[in-house]
Amino acid sequence: MSKSSGPILVTGGAGYIGSHTHHALIERGYEVIVYDNLSTGFREAIHPQARLIQGELSDEARVAELARSVPLAGVIHFAASIRVEESVARPLDYYWNNTSGLMSVLRALRNAGSCAPVVFSSTAAVYGQPERSPASEETPTAPINPYGRSKLFSESILREHTEVSGIPHMILRYFNVAGARRDGRLGQRTANATHLIKLACEVALGKRAELAVFGTDYPTRDGTGVRDYIHVEDLAQAHIVALEHLWNGGSSGTFNCGYGHGSSVLEVIRTFEKILGRALPHRLEGRRAGDPAELIADSRRLRDLLGWKPEVDDLDTICRTALEWERNL
Repeated sequence: MSKSSGPILVTGGAGYIGSHTHHALIERGYEVIVYDNLSTGFREAIHPQARLIQGELSDEARVAELARSVPLAGVIHFAASIRVEESVARPLDYYWNNTSGLMSVLRALRNAGSCAPVVFSSTAAVYGQPERSPASEETPTAPINPYGRSKLFSESILREHTEVSGIPHMILRYFNVAGARRDGRLGQRTANATHLIKLACEVALGKRAELAVFGTDYPTRDGTGVRDYIHVEDLAQAHIVALEHLWNGGSSGTFNCGYGHGSSVLEVIRTFEKILGRALPHRLEGRRAGDPAELIADSRRLRDLLGWKPEVDDLDTICRTALEWERNL
């Protein structure tokens, strides 16, 4: 399969990862159409050269009309709900928005006769609480919340679609995405975010009183949970190399997106304290149910098969860029 002259459709392209990726695509010289309902995304995150279509994925006729009107070169599907705690309280909404959302896109492409390859935004939450770390793509999947299950269902749907249609796909399982563009143009705007580094930025700037550290007795180097934090710019590049892999005739596949090593909660706090030159207020609490001690990606497949080369594998840079973005909001 070779790249056509058509644009790349980026669903959910006004969100955190979607905006970084579609900006990177445009900077690589690609044409982009962003499809987003702007319920959690932001109009100001859209690149000036991108075409924005505001709409719902459930409007299959509209998506199909778009796919018929232009020869799409590919689809990168980000549009989804992503809050784990919210998924537990509202599971039906998550299955509808995440799993049915992907189905709507695939049905619309089929009805339009489009053969555009699909890159799908998945998550390490499909692994649940893996018994071994790092987690490889062969690690058994056992999600423990509706968010993770909605993504795992979507992966299965996408694989079966490829089996029937022959249209290839790539599944990217994200670990802990953080940071902001190093030039300060984009970052995370999500309201009520629950990610550690985003929360630490808010504490550092006085938007929150303190940071809660859940669990200090894990079998890790300092007793706190360890996670694989990947800079959002490196993750954006992973989507581009995945799509280019399919254009170059590569086969469908599933890939972990992380650096292959992790940082503990206390190490993240110490990094912020070094940047700030002062203490970061935090309190120690007991473990939260469902939190694994360590979640690290075995990302060798992404590096070896796709040639992905991260540029921002540095916790200090991740924290600094996130803090500068939060300060400028």
